[in-house]
Amino acid sequence: MLTSSRRTIAALSLAAALGALSPAAMAADAIKIGVFQSSSALPYFIAEKRGYFAEAGLEVEPVIIATHPLTVQAFVTGDIDAASNLVTLEGANIEARRPGTLKFIAINGQNAEYITEQFVVTADYPATTLADLKGARLFSAPGPANLGAAKAVLAAVGLKEGTDYTIAEQGMGDHMGAIQGGNFDGGYTLEPLASNMIAQGFGKRLEAGVISTYLLGDPKAEAYAAGAAVSAKLLEERPEVAKRFAEAWAKAVKEANDDASAREYLSELRVPPALIETVPLAHFVMSGDLTDEEIEDFQKFIDIGVDLGVVKSEVKATDLLERF
Repeated sequence: MLTSSRRTIAALSLAAALGALSPAAMAADAIKIGVFQSSSALPYFIAEKRGYFAEAGLEVEPVIIATHPLTVQAFVTGDIDAASNLVTLEGANIEARRPGTLKFIAINGQNAEYITEQFVVTADYPATTLADLKGARLFSAPGPANLGAAKAVLAAVGLKEGTDYTIAEQGMGDHMGAIQGGNFDGGYTLEPLASNMIAQGFGKRLEAGVISTYLLGDPKAEAYAAGAAVSAKLLEERPEVAKRFAEAWAKAVKEANDDASAREYLSELRVPPALIETVPLAHFVMSGDLTDEEIEDFQKFIDIGVDLGVVKSEVKATDLLERF
């Protein structure tokens, strides 16, 4: 039988052992993450493959979602707890319609340096500028925000839909075939698909970073067009889980920006090995690290979404951000 002092020592030893356990050593908290397959999903694969989710005590289940409106719907129905790369205008629109649905823990800057969105055409299409798309049959990345941005950019260069060009939404998985098949002359697409088209020789980049240049009016400004989001329900009901998710995401964001070896996980997005080192990436920024000027740029983009009718009504950028 243990003496009183020995029982005390044993209890203290057990407490110390339990206290030393990392979150990963305890029962993991389940979390479902909606993943849209474009290059801006890279932090998800870094965090998953390098064990940052596991270290944070998270058991992550990816849910591949083909369009951003479906991602928003999954947030509303509670089918996902977070998203790797939701279009921010889709997030702003649900905030306007149903406040308190989600928050962005990180947003991704894109322009002609940090290339994500762009117009491409077939390799033999006789165009050197966006204005040369007069008469073109175009496709667009899916969702009201992508389609709205594509039309607004074309309007900015003087082209009118229906008169000067036609455009139709196409799922991301259809973009390669859209360029190859001859039914379209070009379109508004995202990375890594554009780089893949160019490398295979059947497509060429007409212009990238078009949101910054034509909608924000500053080619060097970063358009915060997508980002990682968490549900308001997760923040309210499991705040520690949300915080650990954000901490794991922050590690992945840093490596996506600074660690060239992290590019290897682009293979999860079907990027051929020969393109791993050259596919352009967005500039990933945690919401808590945004400067006042960057938040102003984000607000400008949201306001453009309101003007385009993609966002129902005015939304404050700060209301969309969760800054840990």
